[in-house]
Amino acid sequence: MIPLLRLENFSVSYGAVEAVHDVALDVNEGEIVTVIGPNGAGKTTLLCAAMGLLPAKGALSLSGERIARPSVEAMVARGVSLVPERRELFAEMSVEDNLLLGGFYRWRTGRRDQKARMDEVFQIFPRLRERRGQMASTLSGGERQMLAIGRALMARPRLLMLDEPSLGLAPLIVREVLQVVSSLRQHGVSVLLVEQNARAALQVADRGYVLEMGAVALTGAARDLLHDRRIIDTYLGIGTGVGNKAAQ
Repeated sequence: MIPLLRLENFSVSYGAVEAVHDVALDVNEGEIVTVIGPNGAGKTTLLCAAMGLLPAKGALSLSGERIARPSVEAMVARGVSLVPERRELFAEMSVEDNLLLGGFYRWRTGRRDQKARMDEVFQIFPRLRERRGQMASTLSGGERQMLAIGRALMARPRLLMLDEPSLGLAPLIVREVLQVVSSLRQHGVSVLLVEQNARAALQVADRGYVLEMGAVALTGAARDLLHDRRIIDTYLGIGTGVGNKAAQ
């Protein structure tokens, strides 16, 4: 099987400081893959570089096609969308207008399917349909995250990259959001999920990568990582308690 996304010897530096070192990572069609690790491990940097927001060394391929110089426009054109950690919504625009902006690239390239796609997004997030006329600034934290994901889905991506979707959300809302993330496979969307909430991420993922100090320290099936003593002790807050924050 040719991976939908493949990173090989992928490294990212800030000046003389290398934040991500020789990462090898695959995401297959129909898969949810999570990258977990402590604060400062390089998770967000890895995601931003994979989206073309930061320069990187190494190889990035999509469905076997090598992308020599990843850029946001090139990645979007090839069916990749990113939901950033801060969500980056247009606060003084309505839910509907935020969604329409998510489909702008398709509109610009002549594909006039925004209304049909918005209806599909509303089926995934019924609450957004109820609030379609509200300003984004009036939404709750969970609703903003739903809008950020919905806006990304307007581009009809094959691969959705999510950066800390649980950030700042109550546990009940985290479960609701991640259940939706899990269901995206049914809509033909693969997911690369960066999360500090290790337990929640591993419960919805197929496979996981543990990033420590910018390098992959461990990888495997998500169900195996959930029961790995190293992960339990460090990230799930059951053993030594070192990772309590990640498990909250």
